[in-house]
Amino acid sequence: MAYRKYDTCFFERYAMAELREVLGHKFDTLVNCDRPDLQSQGSDALGIEVTRAMEGGRQAALKMLKDISGISAVEGESASDINAMKSSGYGYGLREGGFIGGLELDYWMGAQPMKEIIANKVGKVSSGFYGNFREFGLFVFSNDRVTLQNAYSAVMYTLDIQKALDVRYSRLYISAVTDFYACNLEDDISFEYRISPFTVDELQRKEFFLSSLDYRNV
Repeated sequence: MAYRKYDTCFFERYAMAELREVLGHKFDTLVNCDRPDLQSQGSDALGIEVTRAMEGGRQAALKMLKDISGISAVEGESASDINAMKSSGYGYGLREGGFIGGLELDYWMGAQPMKEIIANKVGKVSSGFYGNFREFGLFVFSNDRVTLQNAYSAVMYTLDIQKALDVRYSRLYISAVTDFYACNLEDDISFEYRISPFTVDELQRKEFFLSSLDYRNV
């Protein structure tokens, strides 16, 4: 099967759609750019880097997952949805994350465990690699289950490694298929207010998926 060329913009567009839907109008002006991946259009207000994390040792298991081009429709799915999944090579968010497409597989194969990728991105933002924005956010995709406790661990780790840095992330967003965590990394925030958890339902995930397949702006 001939896929569109591999690119990470699918996930960047998905992140943009999820932020707008789940967290609201603050993200309406985001555009898909580079270094960082999402930026406030025409201003230096907000820059968000989009990346992916996966537990160590999962790469071998991913190789065994069924390619999305071989799936068949189930009740409630339209032929057009299946065709979109097949032709794009992506399936993130659909079927509870149970299928990975040929192009998406490449994306996950390049993932690192959560702590490693956070440390890598914290180092880059503090070095000026992502430019000068008034606020920085880090958006992390996971195709593995992320519990609230996992999210708290990620937050505490991020706070610890960037506490002495001048340039750092003020927000961490974790998208784990059906679960989304909006995490506040600012100083002087009570522990109980650090994380806002959200459930992303099937209709929302389908909307994000289909909107992310729009290649007209790539």
